[in-house]
Amino acid sequence: MDVTYVKKTADMIMDNVSKVMVGNENTIELILAAMLVNGHVLIEDRPGTGKTMMARSIADSISCKFKRVQFTPDLMPSDITGINIYNKKEEKFQLVKGPVFTNVLLADEINRATPRTQSSLLEAMEERQVTIDGVSYELESPFMVIATQNNIESVGTYPLPEAQLDRFSVKIGMSGISYENEMLIMDRFASGERIQLSPVCDASDIIGMRDAVSQVYVKDCVRRYILDIVMATRNDKKITSGVGTRGVLMLMRTAMAYAGIKGRDYVTPDDVKYLAPYVLGHRVAAVGGFGIRSDGKKIIEQIVSEIEVPVEDWRGNQHTS
Repeated sequence: MDVTYVKKTADMIMDNVSKVMVGNENTIELILAAMLVNGHVLIEDRPGTGKTMMARSIADSISCKFKRVQFTPDLMPSDITGINIYNKKEEKFQLVKGPVFTNVLLADEINRATPRTQSSLLEAMEERQVTIDGVSYELESPFMVIATQNNIESVGTYPLPEAQLDRFSVKIGMSGISYENEMLIMDRFASGERIQLSPVCDASDIIGMRDAVSQVYVKDCVRRYILDIVMATRNDKKITSGVGTRGVLMLMRTAMAYAGIKGRDYVTPDDVKYLAPYVLGHRVAAVGGFGIRSDGKKIIEQIVSEIEVPVEDWRGNQHTS
């Protein structure tokens, strides 16, 4: 597989999801880019903007296992990972697998659960395995968490731990809907019936696309551009916690996937500039007046605007620097 196949398949997924999600093409691209780097997505916005429908539509477009967990304050870690239950008839413990044993896990309103329950996903998101009563179980491939959360200011929410935020490849909001698209939504869903999406690819296609985008070329000048942006977050006095090494690698790899989705076998500085706020925004900690956490996305946008953009030929020969 090459980037031509990546673009073709990505276009099919986007066209399919767009049957339900009108006017959210950029959001769909970002979710696909995260999927192609074996990453996870956090969607944050106010209630009623289609966060859950977006996640479900992406999963419906891929022929693989899908599970949904509604996060609530009384949800326990074992409700996600699973639990060993004693079988009296067979006189032994049997594992009852939780919903994490799937390909795409929708963690709906993740910030309504307690931090302890939120943290139960850490091992699964990073190691692609879960440990239950001291025994580790591998998860299927591909495995992706698409989590939705309401704004932190909403009643009954708990902020996600920084360790977990860092494991999300991108954090996005739902795109603003234009007047024309809002009218189209009203026309399309006036009957109240849910549009059933048919899969356009399967898990093997996603794995093949991942292999293809891993070969996308990133020239040295673009790598330095990525590192300049990250170093600026570590040296900015407004930021109490800058981007770590995981963020460096994720920005580079997400840019490679995004280039593949666009049908290119090389990354441009514009790819990095566009993706940086989504990949890095939730990885910085900056506290403003009265202890209010500043908007990380806007901080990254400001930093990127001040970093010199490479002017070299970033396409180049893959065997030369």
